Amino acid sequence: MDVLEYSDITSEVKGLMTPGRIKMTDQAIVFKNNKTGKVDQINASDIELANLQRFVGNWGIRIFTKTGTLHRFCGFKDQENEKITNFFKTNYKKDISEKELCVKGCNWGTVKFNGSVLSFDVDTKTTFEIPLNHVSQCTTGKNEVTLEFHQNDDAPVGLMEMRFHIPSLESSDTDPVDSFYSNVMNKASVISVSGDAIAIFREIQCLTPRGRYDIKIFQAFFQLHGKTFDYKIPMSTVLRLFLLPHKDNRQMFFVLSLDPPIKQGQTRYHYLVFLFGNEEDTSIELPFTEEELKEKYENKLTKELSGPVYEVLGKIMKVLVNRKLTGPGSFVGHSQTPAIGCSYKAAAGYLYPLERGFIYVHKPSIHIRFEEIAAVNFARSGGSTRSFDFEIELKSGTVHTFSSIEKEEYKKLYDFIISKKLHVKNRGKNDKATYEEDFGDSDNENEPDAYLARVKAEAEERDSDLDEGSEEESTDEDFKPNEPESDVAEEYDSNVETESSDESGEGSDDEEKKKKKEKKEKKKEKKEKKEKVPRKTKKKEKDSNKPKRAPTAFMLWLNENRESIKKDNPNLKITEIAKKAGELWKDLKDKPEWEKKAAKEKEKYLEAMKAYKESGGGKKDSDDEGDSKPSKKRKKESPVKKSSAMSGTGYKSKEYISEDDSTSSESGGEKKKAKKESNSSKKSEKKKEKEESDAGSEKEDEEEEEEEESSKGEESGDD
Repeated sequence: MDVLEYSDITSEVKGLMTPGRIKMTDQAIVFKNNKTGKVDQINASDIELANLQRFVGNWGIRIFTKTGTLHRFCGFKDQENEKITNFFKTNYKKDISEKELCVKGCNWGTVKFNGSVLSFDVDTKTTFEIPLNHVSQCTTGKNEVTLEFHQNDDAPVGLMEMRFHIPSLESSDTDPVDSFYSNVMNKASVISVSGDAIAIFREIQCLTPRGRYDIKIFQAFFQLHGKTFDYKIPMSTVLRLFLLPHKDNRQMFFVLSLDPPIKQGQTRYHYLVFLFGNEEDTSIELPFTEEELKEKYENKLTKELSGPVYEVLGKIMKVLVNRKLTGPGSFVGHSQTPAIGCSYKAAAGYLYPLERGFIYVHKPSIHIRFEEIAAVNFARSGGSTRSFDFEIELKSGTVHTFSSIEKEEYKKLYDFIISKKLHVKNRGKNDKATYEEDFGDSDNENEPDAYLARVKAEAEERDSDLDEGSEEESTDEDFKPNEPESDVAEEYDSNVETESSDESGEGSDDEEKKKKKEKKEKKKEKKEKKEKVPRKTKKKEKDSNKPKRAPTAFMLWLNENRESIKKDNPNLKITEIAKKAGELWKDLKDKPEWEKKAAKEKEKYLEAMKAYKESGGGKKDSDDEGDSKPSKKRKKESPVKKSSAMSGTGYKSKEYISEDDSTSSESGGEKKKAKKESNSSKKSEKKKEKEESDAGSEKEDEEEEEEEESSKGEESGDD
């Protein structure tokens, strides 16, 4: 059987060329809308006429059916013309000829009605054609007729109306305006409430648009009559029908997908959502004879229908719209229902996994087909362990996030997605077990959180690394009262106390100010010393005689196959070759052979290393290491003599000084002289101690540098 199939073909839908795919077989021509998934089929027996038409940059096919309907498809390349012509001639017994259009720009011509198509001709050539089912309203004037058209919401620009001037002819018995009007109205898609309704359902609860409506079903449309608004919806705009059970098992959702949607002001409703109770029953009698039921509806309906309201309404709509009534699929959740409770855009609702897609009810309602999905993703819901988020990423780039799903639903939903062969974005080789840890089946709220434990472990690792790296740079100091640089030692020094005594009779205020100033300067000097200056470390020279470490099995394989990977993947960057090699290594079957080679290389390396050490290699490094390590542990010892403060001999607290000490028998002059001598000797001693301590600290810094260099050299040698 010959089959022609083309993608990137457009079909005219209410003035807009809509993209899709077309498939031609010997039985029918099928077009599938990429956006809505709607399938239009033209049977081979219904084709009356077919033509090729030239468009801008490509070709189109014009198909006219026996019922008077016009179909136009565009996007065929020049080289496909001959193939399409032969296909139609062989399979449909139709000759395809090119239909030329008049491009003179004349606005005066002849109108012809052919089936449901109005054509405007100039000099026997067609200027334009109007499918009358695109007409929404027709009005007449004295010598003119105005056509209004259905608007397509996806079209950036649309034709609103068109006016035809029709001159009056005295010789004609009939009015040409009336004749034009009647021809248009016979085929136009104009909703007019004429005749009796097939069925009426009273006070039905509607969730979108919200309210209670009477549903009146006619042959070509159905009407929603409410207290505030009325809607007239053609049957041709109904795209899909869904009948879905509520999670409480006491109610049912009946959902109609519309294209184009109904409008109320600036609001568009793409879905009608009705809610029925399971206990609401009805019984109606259809106004059809047995012959009409047999001829028109092929006995799919019976004259009398009874049962739950949702079931009766579903049967009637299914037959009149000629669409399948989609129910829940094989998915059964944790609550033994096909509904998953979740939230979308801060509104609570239900997600239904179907056999060919997902549908969310109800605010706003969303239908997602599997073929539109690029990937799905499971994510933690705001740090909570009791729920998770389910993200659906479309091929168009749009992401729908359904949040706050109970963790008990995870396993059921995950298994369903795997069975439908959908791509899970964050799924690795062993990720299922990880997910079950995070969203597991356990009901214990106090169970350890696997995700939190991993985060804490990583944080502890980082902290420990920081502690090791900054061990030598710690700014905390122990309390060392015997060292001269300690502020505490000076404050409680016995000499300081005697100097600051109020009994001395000297000007203690000036001395206290000087002491405070000296303390501030010392603190400043300490801070400057503590600021670590980056030191330049000398790289240790490598020993050329030292054997190189043995390569791993992966590196042995990569060294031999690197060039072939480059040839097979010429677009890969240098940084991406190793990643690609890692993926190939995972699937490699002869890994044991490379591991044996790596083991042999390791044995050779160990033997070479043994011989190298026996010959005296690496001895210098170990000696340096031995010299440097003890110096690292050595405490900083100042060459300054220990102060007598806090030693238990020279310290006296002010509050325990006896009156005998304060009222000394020495004269004032001798006491003053002794103090001056002690102060001058103390200052000179301090100055000397400071110089010696600075020299000692510089020496220690040099020793530390040598230690660091030797330890780094050892580490690089081991590597």
